[in-house]
Amino acid sequence: MSESIDLLEVRDFLVKLAYEAGELILSKTGKTGFVDKANSVDLVTETDAAVEKLVGEKLAEKYPNFEFMGEESYVPGETKLSEKPTFVVDPIDGTTNFIHSFPFSCTSLGFTVNRIPVVGVVYNPFLKLMYTGVKGHGSFLNDEPLPLRKSFSNLTLQNALIGIEWGTQRSGPNYKCKVDTFNKLAAEDGGMIHGFRSLGSAAMNICAVAAGQLDAYWEGGCYAWDVAAGWIILSEAGGRIVGGNPGIWDPSVDQRVYLAVKGDEGTEQFIKDFWDSIVGTLEY
Repeated sequence: MSESIDLLEVRDFLVKLAYEAGELILSKTGKTGFVDKANSVDLVTETDAAVEKLVGEKLAEKYPNFEFMGEESYVPGETKLSEKPTFVVDPIDGTTNFIHSFPFSCTSLGFTVNRIPVVGVVYNPFLKLMYTGVKGHGSFLNDEPLPLRKSFSNLTLQNALIGIEWGTQRSGPNYKCKVDTFNKLAAEDGGMIHGFRSLGSAAMNICAVAAGQLDAYWEGGCYAWDVAAGWIILSEAGGRIVGGNPGIWDPSVDQRVYLAVKGDEGTEQFIKDFWDSIVGTLEY
């Protein structure tokens, strides 16, 4: 079905919307109240809802026959990602950063067909970073093709810079799996990786992998709107997303547990070595 949709036109419209959303985000950062969702680190602001309303209404007007899935309108147990052409939207990815005026928030606008990402737009208005990707047409950062640089050496755990996030669950088996895995990857008698980075935004982390600035990003607990746009941007940059638990080479966009890895001749072995370093299983 994607062959009958002008994906480049969809991208151009999403870019326009992302710039509009960015203006609203910039005007409100550090100035808006917030409330807790699941706990004190799972936050939402009135601006999240305002951006989703802005984007959702304009998409409905332009593409009335396409589906819409957004973080703020999501209803647990009821909202499902459709096989139909669907816009998958995170109005502000990195809400905690937004609240603190830390400049790593973005709006993430994905478009899926048959539950597969085919267009992605991720815009960080603070740093003026516009990432785009279209199936079959490559991916770009501010019109520069991704990745920005090739690997300086064959990708291994020992020379990797890896994106991680602590997530909103700060106890229980998922938290323990993350902490124990982080420890094993960092330890001298473990992976002895170069280091970790936490940008506070799944979309920004995936785009950093696409750009070649991070070598990989491991996460559990995300939703489709966190990863859909970044997914196609990374794929078109030569990277890939596999399961965040071992053995899942072809994950679905809404399975919630992911490992994003940049394109490199050592990518497949790196994935296997990373999977071997996971201590436990992430269950969301």
